[in-house]
Amino acid sequence: MTSTADRLAHQQQRAEGIGTNQNPVKFCGQDYEALRQQCLSRGRLFEDDSFGAESKSLGYNELGPYSSKTRDIVWKRPMELCSNPKFIDDGATRTDICQGALGDCWLLAAIASLTLDQRILGRVVPTGQSFTEDYAGIFHFQFWQYGEWVDVVIDDRLPTRDGKLLFVHSAEGSEFWSALLEKAYAKVNGCYEALSGGNTIEGFEDFTGGIAEIYTLSKAPPELFQIIRKALSLGSLLGCSIDITSAYETEAVTTLKLVKGHAYSVTGAEEVSYQGRDVQLVRVRNPWGEVEWTGPWSDGSNEWKYVSEADKSKLNHVAEDGEFWMSYSDFIKQFSKLEICNLTPDTLESDEFGHWNNYQFEGMWRVGSTAGGCRNHAATFPSNPQFVVRLEDVDDDPLDGEDRCTFLVGLMQKDGRQKRRLNGELETIGFTIYKVPDQYKGCSNVRLSPDVLLRQRAVAMSSTFINTREVCDRFRLPPGEYAIIPSTFHPHKNGKFVLRVFSEKEANTSQLEEKIDAKIKEEEVSESDIDPHFKKIFKEVSGSDMEVSAFELVGILNNIVSHRSDIKTDGFSLETARLIVSLLDKDESAKLGLKEFHVLWNKLQKYLEIFKSHDTDYSGTMSSLEMRAAAAKAGFNVNSAVLQAIVNRYADAQFAIDFDSFVSCLIKLEMLFKMFKALEKGDSGKIELNIQQWMCLAIN
Repeated sequence: MTSTADRLAHQQQRAEGIGTNQNPVKFCGQDYEALRQQCLSRGRLFEDDSFGAESKSLGYNELGPYSSKTRDIVWKRPMELCSNPKFIDDGATRTDICQGALGDCWLLAAIASLTLDQRILGRVVPTGQSFTEDYAGIFHFQFWQYGEWVDVVIDDRLPTRDGKLLFVHSAEGSEFWSALLEKAYAKVNGCYEALSGGNTIEGFEDFTGGIAEIYTLSKAPPELFQIIRKALSLGSLLGCSIDITSAYETEAVTTLKLVKGHAYSVTGAEEVSYQGRDVQLVRVRNPWGEVEWTGPWSDGSNEWKYVSEADKSKLNHVAEDGEFWMSYSDFIKQFSKLEICNLTPDTLESDEFGHWNNYQFEGMWRVGSTAGGCRNHAATFPSNPQFVVRLEDVDDDPLDGEDRCTFLVGLMQKDGRQKRRLNGELETIGFTIYKVPDQYKGCSNVRLSPDVLLRQRAVAMSSTFINTREVCDRFRLPPGEYAIIPSTFHPHKNGKFVLRVFSEKEANTSQLEEKIDAKIKEEEVSESDIDPHFKKIFKEVSGSDMEVSAFELVGILNNIVSHRSDIKTDGFSLETARLIVSLLDKDESAKLGLKEFHVLWNKLQKYLEIFKSHDTDYSGTMSSLEMRAAAAKAGFNVNSAVLQAIVNRYADAQFAIDFDSFVSCLIKLEMLFKMFKALEKGDSGKIELNIQQWMCLAIN
């Protein structure tokens, strides 16, 4: 219950605009300025209780408390390591980032990329931090985490051995922004060891909030050069690298002066006229500032003699050290991989760039309700979450002359690194895209039924299902409405995810979800309408007072169901009986009279018919996956969030729902709808309660 309340509170925060880079979530509830002022007023240096100078902050296995790698580690502040520590000295540069005894080179490459763009660096590393002015041993950094920005507070106690930093450090040893940034990122992910192994693109995304594409250049799509040009015009970050086959090749230099296993940036893409034909060129930058490509189109090569002065001027031919041009054909031959991090509009404050339109949704896969697996599992696939994107405006400059709408879809699963401590692994994830049938166009308060999803072919899907943090692909489809179905590969896997859509033109996106609603038909019964035989039986079971208490109702109901072999039940509980009495007791006697019991009997007959029609395997129980349709048959439309709550409350360990649980659930739904409608003001869809009212209703 409390975790559900926390999730609802989080959703409320998002609705109020908390989670942007300008108004980030306070990680662990820690307020940097308040803590800093508190330390200054007390004359103490900050000590972070939520990520202490202790073994569990280091790791759980190789850096665990009993590992030889963590012996003799002493946590020290920069003031104890050098006489004049600096946070950032003469600007943040790549020489501030030297790897230590942790396999997080992927992260360091991403941090190094920050130093190339001061706008983005300033979003991650807030200004005004130092070891001199109002120093209190406290620092903070901001990261994008699964759809929202978080502000992470740390103290400056760093792990050392023999007086030297154990992990990231600067070449000079006196600059500490990178070491403190690494510590803050370790805190977000649970510990330092959680950062071992990864992909630079993950760091790109967490430092920008962008969405990343990865292209294998040996399989480059025919329009990749145009994609690169468009990405540069949208202010995207582009990186490329040459794969290595062994550790011995790391930073090995090829005969044409390209460095293997090294992160380059792509900074330009242009076409020039060369000897009567157009040649596509790509501009690449080596962050080292030296060691440049010596092949065709390199600085001073013969090709430039045949290029007009106007083209040379356009290309800024005399490039700074470390930057060079090469033909696109050589680029895809020489380099192995291209990574494009497409940025959100708020990252690009300059009017120099166009920008993507971006949309994001948070969702969950839950066993028994929304964890349907991929299309291979037809029986469960339609239960997955569904999202719709409506594309109307076509691209301004289509790549192949056809009217198409370009958009990116990224599916990211949450908290993969935090799960490592518990030996958890990333799920295998992907998504499928369907054209929305005409009868559903323009609707959002619906779900595509199994008939729709299983009888038509997908128009597109993710390039793969893979156990990585994010799957992202680019699509070009005709204008129309499309449903995106994110899923794990296998069904019955729990997980949380963020689904993001980046579109070239403005699009309309929403979750496809049924509107929570109820059609409750009140049964009016007069005593004269009740069959005499029913009256006789009621008199026998109710006794001389002609009323049935909750205690008596338990025995009556269990006596009835015990004689049935077609349904399974553990028996009706006193709690369920009290719920029934509370719902149907019109005169507040806390008992059911003849007419009230007759209403109950008709409900039970109706519910039994629905229950048996959804017991598809004749097991005497109903799969929890059938609960959405069964509830709808009874008059209750529930969305995925409510369905998950129902499954948590009423399904057994095998995610089956027996008859007494089914009845209890429907009675509870009817009561909740009636309570809400009684308290709702107008048709606002909201109610307001003080604490006494809330407690009385919740306990009732």
